[in-house]
Amino acid sequence: MSAAKTANLRLDKLLANLGYGSRREIAGLARGGRIRLDGAVLHDADRRIAVTPDLPDRMTVDGDRLDPPPGLLLLLHKPVGVTCSHKEAGPLIYGLLPTRWRRRDPALSTVGRLDKETSGLILLTDDGALLHRIISPKASVPKRYQVILERPLRGDEAEVFASGTLMLEGEDRPLLPVATEVHGATRAAVTLTEGRYHQVRRMFAAIGNHVTALHRDRIGALDLPEDLAPGAFRSASAADVERIFGAAPGSAPA
Repeated sequence: MSAAKTANLRLDKLLANLGYGSRREIAGLARGGRIRLDGAVLHDADRRIAVTPDLPDRMTVDGDRLDPPPGLLLLLHKPVGVTCSHKEAGPLIYGLLPTRWRRRDPALSTVGRLDKETSGLILLTDDGALLHRIISPKASVPKRYQVILERPLRGDEAEVFASGTLMLEGEDRPLLPVATEVHGATRAAVTLTEGRYHQVRRMFAAIGNHVTALHRDRIGALDLPEDLAPGAFRSASAADVERIFGAAPGSAPA
């Protein structure tokens, strides 16, 4: 997603980096007439290809559109029970992607993490500069979580969380102010600009309540698409990236 000079890569290197196989295997695909560019068969695996954003619209492998080139950003609806890791036991977020996508170079990485029991919007990218731009404390990208609680709200949560004085157990500096919307006796939404370990769960624990369900539905002004089912993903558009760094809809200008 970051601006960069258009790369020109050998066909075998391009497709190997996208996970289609080894260079030798890509050469076999080319010899077999299974790769096309603008409708013409590419027989030479050493031909140099301009890696432009429209390449997936112009190139096919075995009749299917080419996977997105590097600079990819994905929106993924993480289900409960899935871990944001490459190595931990149990279902992993990378297992929700096509097998070939797990072999990409540069590799896809999550932009931050959601814990195993938290669902909702998470981003994945192979663009290191974009990843660091989103998670940088200087960016202060807000993230909104929908919370279901074990016990009814006591009434002063919004004031306490917005105070900038709440201390979490084991820490030596208070949380930055957190915006809170109350949606019912045991339901609320909180919007954070920090990302401390298990922050939302620990915030409510600090005032004597327990989070029973947690779902992230917004990053910046980018909402989790309503039609994106748990476990599903799609590529982000340029407008999506702008929303990540934009103000939340309806918010007052700074």
